[in-house]
Amino acid sequence: MRAVIVREPGEAGFTLAEVPAPEVSGDEVLIEVRTVAINQLDLNVIAGVGPGHQARLPRVLGIDPAGIVVAQGVDVPGDLIGMRVVVKPNIACGECSYCAEGREGDCPRQTVVGVHRDGGAAEFVSVPYRNAIAIGDLDFATATAAIHSVPIALHTLNAANGVGPGRTVLVTGAGGALGSAAVQLAASAGARVIAAVRRSDAVVAAGVTTVLHSTPEELLEGVRASAPDGVDTAIDATGNGSIAAVCVRALGWGGRLVFCSATVDPEITLDLRSLYLGRRSVVGTASANLGEAREAIDLVARGAVVPNIERHIALDDAIEAYRSFGKRTRGGKVIVHVVD
Repeated sequence: MRAVIVREPGEAGFTLAEVPAPEVSGDEVLIEVRTVAINQLDLNVIAGVGPGHQARLPRVLGIDPAGIVVAQGVDVPGDLIGMRVVVKPNIACGECSYCAEGREGDCPRQTVVGVHRDGGAAEFVSVPYRNAIAIGDLDFATATAAIHSVPIALHTLNAANGVGPGRTVLVTGAGGALGSAAVQLAASAGARVIAAVRRSDAVVAAGVTTVLHSTPEELLEGVRASAPDGVDTAIDATGNGSIAAVCVRALGWGGRLVFCSATVDPEITLDLRSLYLGRRSVVGTASANLGEAREAIDLVARGAVVPNIERHIALDDAIEAYRSFGKRTRGGKVIVHVVD
């Protein structure tokens, strides 16, 4: 089969090549891939940095493939052949106390498709059947664009302990996939939403207040102008420690910051006195539960969340797209069509 494979770190170390198709073990399904997206995590694997340094090369890229189940292992319950699915990238161990409680997103032994095992930037991919989320009639490209960011955004909002009518929610990094999903989810829940974006970004959501900023100080000034008493919840999707610190300062009484990224500048300075006297808290989220993944796909299918897709490309053009991905002006997901 054809696949985008990384053989050694660096831009010269990955290529589109013929590799053996994966086999399925007892609890796995084999998916004929239709679409997969290009993600920052792919670039980390290519460069061998951040979470990507955990990949043992050679490795097939692609964390979020969607396609059709064409084979299944002997331990897979029921007949899934022919089912249209999308892959939840984070694979929980299924054995720890978190998994037993349905908290797969907090599993300490979870692995990631396209990092710890071969991914779906290929004609076929095998994954545990639990991670193959049924998509019904939802188109493959939209399912691929949604499956990583929307479930994590939903998990992040659930961790905020109360996002709904009467609550004010600040979302930073609102121009990206995670931030955009969080804005739409919070708005659909009835919360008042303040979307913070860099001046080059744009947010389109009915009833959302937008704060344009180029510095952390400008962000804090804009948020305080919109919410003088502070916000109830802050969702940081920038991965920037200085922006996260502003989010904490923008919290009102009993407010909570939930951050779902730490890739840009992970160090953060906090005023502990302000935290404990103001009954404020800081929570990190990095994945989602299986139930949240299914709920997220249902929300997308119903139009409650619309993932932003920048462009569609063919598998033959994928290598150049990976190389230029980090240099582009952000505009949404880049979807690779493996099979038309």
